[in-house]
Parts: sequence; structure tokens; C-alpha cells
Amino acid sequence: MSQVLTNAAEFSVSEIAQAVKRTVEDEFGHVRVRGEISGYRGQHSSGHAYFTLKDDAASIDAVIWKGSFGRLAFKPEEGLEVIATGRLTTFPRSSKYQIVIEQIEPAGAGALMALLEERRKKLLAEGLFARERKRPLPYLPRVIGVITSPTGAVIRDILHRLADRFPSHVLVWPVRVQGETCAPEVVNAIEGFNAMAVGGPIPRPDLLIVARGGGSIEDLWGFNEEAVVRAVAASGIPVISAVGHETDTTLIDYASDIRAPTPTAAAEAAVPVRAELIAYVDDQGARQRQATRRSLASLKDRLRAASAGLPRAADLVATQRQSLDMAAAQLSSGLRHFVQARRLAFSKAAGAIQPRLVTQRHAELARRLETLDHRGLAGLNKTVDRARLTFDPCAQRLPKAADQALERKRTQLGRFAPRLTPQPLRAELRQAQAELAPLARRLEQVPERITAERRQTLTQLSKLLETLSYRSVLARGYALVQDAEGGVVTAAATLSPGDALKLTFADGEVGATVAGAPPARKKPARSPAGDGTQESLF
Repeated sequence: MSQVLTNAAEFSVSEIAQAVKRTVEDEFGHVRVRGEISGYRGQHSSGHAYFTLKDDAASIDAVIWKGSFGRLAFKPEEGLEVIATGRLTTFPRSSKYQIVIEQIEPAGAGALMALLEERRKKLLAEGLFARERKRPLPYLPRVIGVITSPTGAVIRDILHRLADRFPSHVLVWPVRVQGETCAPEVVNAIEGFNAMAVGGPIPRPDLLIVARGGGSIEDLWGFNEEAVVRAVAASGIPVISAVGHETDTTLIDYASDIRAPTPTAAAEAAVPVRAELIAYVDDQGARQRQATRRSLASLKDRLRAASAGLPRAADLVATQRQSLDMAAAQLSSGLRHFVQARRLAFSKAAGAIQPRLVTQRHAELARRLETLDHRGLAGLNKTVDRARLTFDPCAQRLPKAADQALERKRTQLGRFAPRLTPQPLRAELRQAQAELAPLARRLEQVPERITAERRQTLTQLSKLLETLSYRSVLARGYALVQDAEGGVVTAAATLSPGDALKLTFADGEVGATVAGAPPARKKPARSPAGDGTQESLF
């Protein structure tokens, strides 16, 4: 087959790819493409984002470089219809064309509302909008932090309303309230206020107000960002949201502790009316003073009524004072009588206490002691003689028995001699001492325990004897009546006039004589009917 000759130029694959790249970039340098995001999985580890834009007939690869991704006002989400602005280019390695996106925005209000609803459901499922997370606002905040634009009418409305109701210390954190940097600046403001230290050089707010005027959904979109909603929900300081007019609703309205329809309403919710508060305090003070006066008047009336029923102080001690005077007057005479009685008793006893009687008593006791000494010595000698009669026969048999016992021991020791070394003997000795030591300690405690038990038993028997003794009955006012022979008289019928009696009391005995006639015994009354029936008890 013959070779075909041609003058067409030859190109390499790289040259063709670069030529196509220049053609596409020159022809489509800046384009806006509308389509649905597909295959979005978030940012790559390098920070770039890759996905596909598609419609019902075609698709195009898209890429957002890391530097452009951070500047996007709207982040790409799977299934969201967007309008992407960028430039077309090719990727020579795979012979594909793609769009490098520099700006992205939702395709109309319907897409924004769909994205907003999807984000609201997501955050609602996480519990960020739960009612139990909301906290009550402080009644009188000392410092109020306002997050808004410093140049708009919102801050002037808030400051004017606070000045009218209750002038407070206000800290303004300036932020942009729309645009790409709105959400990060609001998040930084909320976190910055929460990071302030209590008692620091700048006072930490007790309440935060996030405020903005009305606008379209695109203008308010910064307050629908997920980062802003999470910052409001995580704030340690209560937050009032006042974004837009009354009909405008953003996601931070659900996450804040209270939602105000307007910035002015937020200022009204933050503080009470100072004049009304002063009037309320004055009214409470007047009521408190009136209640105190009524309470004091009531207490005075009760004290006056109670004092009217009390006797005078002098009357309370009059009787005791008179008794004291009488006792003081009788004290001297009573003391003289007591001295005289003691002197008389001592004089009676002095006759019995004479030197001659004492000497006789001493001699008598000495003779008794000598007699007891002789008797004790004689008894000791008799005891010794009886012991000798008992132990002498035993003493005669003792040497023989000792020799027999010694011989048995020698025989036993001869059998056990190999084992009778000093070490085992010492070990057995220590073991025996260890066994005997607790027994010796217990033996030492036995006499004390037995003595204590015997003493306790004796004490109980003594108390029982005292309880059963007739002398305890006599101590209660009774007397023991005995006749002349010492017999106990238990019935009055056994006595006759003129019989001698002995009456025993608790402190001594006295003699008595029966006077008059003995009491007559009563005969039992018979039944009126005489039929043997039981008598009436009444």
C-alpha cells in the first residue's frame, strides 16, 4: 500500500490540549451558569471543593479553589439550584472542560426558602430550638451588649428607647449586618462578649441584643447562617434577637432566648420602665411602713393588756420578805436553844467518860486480848500435832516412792535420750511457756471475776433482804405489836384489857397497855327471804 503524501502540520497531544484550553478560555472568559449541585461531599483535604452542575440534559464539572471558597456568601449544598459565576477552562490530563467558580448564589427566592427550611429542620433535630434551652432574661441588666451596625438607625432607636425607660450601660460591638462578612463578624461579636471576664477592665454584659433593620431574604441571609445560629445557642449570656421587622423571621429568632419584632421592642424587653419601677418601690415601701406601724400598734396593745393582769413587783416578794424577817428573828433564839441542848447532852455523857472508867475498859480489853492469844497458840499447837500425825507416815514412804519415780524417769529418759538434745528441749520449753502464759493470765483474772460476781450477788441479796424486811414497812409509818412473851399480835380479839404490849417503830421500841374491852365480833347478816339465795351486793 502506498504512503499518502500531505503537507498538513503535525501536533502533539499536549499542543492540541493547550490550544483547546486557550480557545475555551478566550471564548468563555467570564460566564454565569445555572444548574443543580450534584456530587458535593464538602471540601477536599486541600481546601478545594469539587462537584458537578447539571440540568435535565447535560452536566459540567465545577471546582472552587480554597481561596475563593472562604469568600463565598453561600456555601454549596447537595441538590441546591444555584447560579455560578466563573470562567471556563479545560483539564488537559483528562480532556475535560470545567468551570472555575468564583461566586455562587441561590437561583431565586424559592431556592433560598428551600435551603432555609432544610437548615431549620436540621438544627431543630439537633435540639438548638428547644424551649427548655431558653433562659429567663435578667430583670435589671447592669450592662447591655448590642451587636449591630454602628452607623444605622437601629442603634439610635435602641439607645433612645433605653434612655427613656431605664438608662443603662451599653456596649456596642460594630458588625456588618449584610454581605459576605456578616455571619463571621456576628459570630465573633457573640463569642467576644462571652469571653469577657467578670470584673475585668471592660464590664461583661448581662444581656445581648442582636439587631438589624428590615430587608429582603438575601439581605438578612447572614443571620440564617448555621455558624450564627450555633453561636447564639451556645452563648452563656441571654440573647434577644431583633432582626428585621415584625414579619421577618430568621433562624436566630428560634435559637435566641427571646425574639423581639423590632429593635425598639428589644430595648423594651431588656429593661423595665424606670418611673414605673420607682413608683412600685415607693408603693411597696409605703405598704411596708404601714404594716410595720400596724404590727407595732398591735404589739403595744397586747403588751398593755398583758401588763394589766400582772401583779406589782413589790407584791411578788412581799410574802417572801416577811418570811425572811421572821426567820431572821427566830434565828438567834434557835441558835441559843441548840447550844443549850448540845451542852446538856455533853454534860450527861461526860459522867460516863471518866479516867477511871477508861482505865477499867482498857484493862478489860487487855485481859481479853491475852486470853485470845493463849487460846490461839494452843489451837495452833493442836493443829500442828494433827498435821504431824497425818504427814509422818507419808514422810516415811516418800524416799522409797521418790527412788521408784526416779528409776522410772531414768528408764524413760534412756529410751528418749537420742531425741533429748538442747534444741528440741528449748523449743518444747518455749511452746509450753507460750501455752501456759494465756492460762496464767486467765488464772490471774479468775479470783477478781469470782470476787466481783460474789460481791454483786451479795449486793443483790442485801437489797432483796432490805426490800422483804419488815423494817422497811416500819419506815413507812407502820408498827410491830408484840405481847409480853414476844409473840406477834395479829388480831385485836386476842387482847384483853390490861395486857402489856411492846410497840416496835422504825426508830425504837415503846411499851403500851391495852385499855377498855376487846371489840365484839360481828355476826354475818342473814338473807331477808331466808331461802338460802345469795345476798345482794348493794
